[in-house]
Amino acid sequence: MARGDEPLLSQDRPSSDHSDERSVEEEDALLTGQKQQRTWGWSRWREIGLFAWAVIATALVILFAVLYQHQQQTSNPSPSGGGWKNGRPTGKRNLIFMVSDGMGPTSLSLTRSFRQMEAGLPIDNTLVLDDHLIGSSRTRSSSSLVTDSAAGATAFSCGKKSYNGAISVLPNRDPCGTVLEAAKRAGYMTGLVVTTRITDATPACFAAHVNYREEENRIAEQEVGEHPLGRVLDLMLGGGRCYFLPNNTEGSCRNDGRDIVDLARKNGFSYVNDRKGFDGLNLGTGVKFPLLGLFADTDIPYEVDRRNMNDVYPSLDEMARTALQALLEATEDSEKGFFLMIEGSRIDHAGHGNDPVAQVHEVIAYDDAFASVLDFLGQDGVEGVLVGTSDHETGGLATARQLNDNYPEYHWFPAVLANATRSAENLAYQLRDHIAGKHISPLDIGIKTPPRSSKDDEGALRSYIRTHLIENGLGVHDITPDELDRLTHVSTDPWPASYILADIVSRRAQVGWTTHGHSAVDVNIYASDPEQASPLVGNHENTEIGKFLIEYLGLDDEVDAVTSDLRAKGEGMWMGKALEDGVVGKQGDHYEGDFRKRILGCGCERGLKGHVH
Repeated sequence: MARGDEPLLSQDRPSSDHSDERSVEEEDALLTGQKQQRTWGWSRWREIGLFAWAVIATALVILFAVLYQHQQQTSNPSPSGGGWKNGRPTGKRNLIFMVSDGMGPTSLSLTRSFRQMEAGLPIDNTLVLDDHLIGSSRTRSSSSLVTDSAAGATAFSCGKKSYNGAISVLPNRDPCGTVLEAAKRAGYMTGLVVTTRITDATPACFAAHVNYREEENRIAEQEVGEHPLGRVLDLMLGGGRCYFLPNNTEGSCRNDGRDIVDLARKNGFSYVNDRKGFDGLNLGTGVKFPLLGLFADTDIPYEVDRRNMNDVYPSLDEMARTALQALLEATEDSEKGFFLMIEGSRIDHAGHGNDPVAQVHEVIAYDDAFASVLDFLGQDGVEGVLVGTSDHETGGLATARQLNDNYPEYHWFPAVLANATRSAENLAYQLRDHIAGKHISPLDIGIKTPPRSSKDDEGALRSYIRTHLIENGLGVHDITPDELDRLTHVSTDPWPASYILADIVSRRAQVGWTTHGHSAVDVNIYASDPEQASPLVGNHENTEIGKFLIEYLGLDDEVDAVTSDLRAKGEGMWMGKALEDGVVGKQGDHYEGDFRKRILGCGCERGLKGHVH
């Protein structure tokens, strides 16, 4: 029979590569569409049995895994004798809460690319923070879709919304008990570590109650123990010394003669105020509690500047490690652990100043401190968790900038930031001092100065600005005549010198900003362990972060008790002057406030006295 004459369905050909039981009739049925009676053989029943067994075995494996995890969390003791029950830890435990003030998601993109470029790292070499991202937070306050740090920190400390400017005070002007105050009441040790003033909004919200954030004199008093609950803090490290010194003392910014350092000592605090004193703490092994450490008159300099003054100011990472070790040793024999708030405070200030150079170095410094806390938790035998987030984003930062009316090129240039050796703020202070030293018109915020009388003086000033500030400080060698003119006549320019200097860098790096204030952008949530912080996985209101902090330490009852004690004190003057409803939420912190005052022609000099870095 010729090959082409062979029947399509050969009698001696198996019907399938996988089964020799399919008959020729079955195969004909598939081709003709005529229904045939099917008989299941042993092979088919064996396949069904194996499939059923696989399903049952998989289900059993999943069940046993879930039961094991539940048993680990609810009954297995930690090295400290604690464990987990009903989704909450039991026994001794530590809670470290980190705040990256003003850091939005774009801050991470900016810093990640800068770090990779500067260090020659591959694109998959990311920040420590990137490996611990678990969610995001919505940031609005009770008075605005755009929060300030005071309302943001009140959400963290009390777990409640309040108005912009409120320091752990609710919209009805009632004080709300904080997680730190409740922790102290329950027997935990407590601490604050910041790089801004220790009286600034974020730290203040954990240990003080005032109707408006600018009451920093009163905040200082409460932080050292002049408080309805007595002393609630065991450790404070940061800046803001000027609010603790009487106004007849050099470097003071108080409006009265009270000596808060002396008050602190009377309440048992040991006090250190310089690098030598900090070094004497021996990274935490030489601490005498309670401790007050104030290392700058106002804010500790930006990290990009501080690194050149390491013999004067400690870093955020050094202060964080010191606090962790000190609190660890202090609670070694206690049934309770500690609560510590650590803030990378000046990320926010870099955003207010629209300074990308200061921004990336502040974020890297915060990332370093975050890594140190992770190392601490990994080595410590006590149950503990790190939760980190931002109170808001500052600056409306974008890693893109359109410089003209043409369709933009898709670029931004981190190398421009790497060329700079100083922050715009630092260079502005240098310009101010240079002008004062040359007896030319002083550079002060909000002061209109007369025109310079000498062309020789102006020429020398232009040369100083070009060479010392722009080329040596910013690493920019193509300054335009207009930019040089604005800096030479900065006293008559609507912008302060620091804003002009920052814009020179931002334009060349093609980094964009939309505001010198805050934005309503959602911010990231981080954790050392996503399972321990599982209630914060996903997108949440910022108040849910505060509630988690309270619940993790099991402080629900203590918060209620603290709140009752505070309210029993009554409103009174201990919380400062009550604000009218029309005022609440309309004032900002001193960075955005100074810019507003300058535009309005106010002759204020806030933030300049004793603040040359």
